[in-house]
Amino acid sequence: MKRKCWSVTFLWILSAIPLAASTARIYVTNFAGDTIDVIDPVTNKVVQVIEGVEQPHGVVFSPDGSRVYITIEFANLLKVVDRKTGKTIKDVPLSGRPNLPVITNDGKRILVCIAENPPVAGVDIIDTTSLERVKTIPMKGWMHDIYVTPDGQYAVAGSPRGKFAVVIDLQTEQPAWEIQFDKDVQTMTVESGPDGATRRIFVQLRDFHGFAVVDFAKREEVDRIKLPDEPSGFRTGVPSHGSGIAPDGKTFWILSRVTNSVFVYSLPELKLLGRVALPELKLPGRTTIGSQPEWLTFTPDSKTVYVSNTWLNSVSAIDMETLKLAAIIPVGQSPHRISTLVLP
Repeated sequence: MKRKCWSVTFLWILSAIPLAASTARIYVTNFAGDTIDVIDPVTNKVVQVIEGVEQPHGVVFSPDGSRVYITIEFANLLKVVDRKTGKTIKDVPLSGRPNLPVITNDGKRILVCIAENPPVAGVDIIDTTSLERVKTIPMKGWMHDIYVTPDGQYAVAGSPRGKFAVVIDLQTEQPAWEIQFDKDVQTMTVESGPDGATRRIFVQLRDFHGFAVVDFAKREEVDRIKLPDEPSGFRTGVPSHGSGIAPDGKTFWILSRVTNSVFVYSLPELKLLGRVALPELKLPGRTTIGSQPEWLTFTPDSKTVYVSNTWLNSVSAIDMETLKLAAIIPVGQSPHRISTLVLP
């Protein structure tokens, strides 16, 4: 999921000295606004605001950290932004409404899920040198989220309406295999094994409060783990949305809207280690409003995890050792996806 720019894979971090939070920035897409907030994880303050990005969905970064690539749902394009100035370099037209983007480990291609029904449904490929869309891989269903495997050999994309996940061979740029589910596929997290090869995919499903475990080598679901249902009483739609593996590879973190929490599991055992309560809003005579957590990301030293609080227009910073809330950071309207950039 992360790489030298932190947007693709954290494999390189596992074999390197952990980087400090001072080398990172947290990017927050404000979906109901037209801005992206950039947080300094040392001060937990917003230090930059990128404007003119209506309905931003996801953010990835160039290997040298000089460019920010943003999918814009409102205008069906990939916006290329200069990181330092926040100014637009180019708007790249896409084949349809974009959802999550991902960048290959070598930084040469960006893949974008197109959230449209067939025949428009597909995965767009953008060349980062020419900044042009060079190909669309057709898909049989509406595509939502996409990730590059830690070894850089494959991309894994999910379809909510099609209820499948597809593995794309990045050398041939063709689907290699897919797995069907009984529920809509939401977000995913890809885990590597000790040898660096992909071991498992953790898949969140729309009507399941937990995650499915897919064995990558077997190409099949091998387990389905349910999250705790307490505390209850929070309004929610999708019960669980957003997950990730810490850069040190030791823990798996997953968000729960049902309990307004983030849960943490050990790896590879997937043993529940604890829960962190997220902010909530209590109004007289009304059901308690949870934060509606959407996404999470980490500092490269595996000390802090950040969670977007969609309904409260804020981001939670959580100490990963103590499992305590360290800060609540005000951001723009309806923060959704958040990403970590490791500065060069």
